[in-house]
Amino acid sequence: MERVLGIGGYFLRAADPAALGAWYRDHLGIDADENGLWGQEAGPTVFAPFDADTDYFGSRTQQTMLNFRVRDLAAMLAQLRAKGADVADETQDMDGVGRFGWVTDPEGNRIELWEPA
Repeated sequence: MERVLGIGGYFLRAADPAALGAWYRDHLGIDADENGLWGQEAGPTVFAPFDADTDYFGSRTQQTMLNFRVRDLAAMLAQLRAKGADVADETQDMDGVGRFGWVTDPEGNRIELWEPA
């Protein structure tokens, strides 16, 4: 059986694509080129379908949630707060998995930040 090798892209609609791309660059350090190509560090990726009625993604209209691996969750959340980003107050720790926090981008998309254990 042929298998996929990994995630090749993540695409989202935006009222102002240039501004949203700049927000991801300026707040999360995603240095994508003019075609959206972004070289990232190798590491684990979670693929997990959720129940249709989950509140985990925030708004029920949000069908998917992007999760970014980070080296230091506390530092990333502090950086985002300092830039005025909409950062959730709560964090979550999962034994053997890591720590999680959340930020919402200017278009209302909830993003999960994961510091692996």
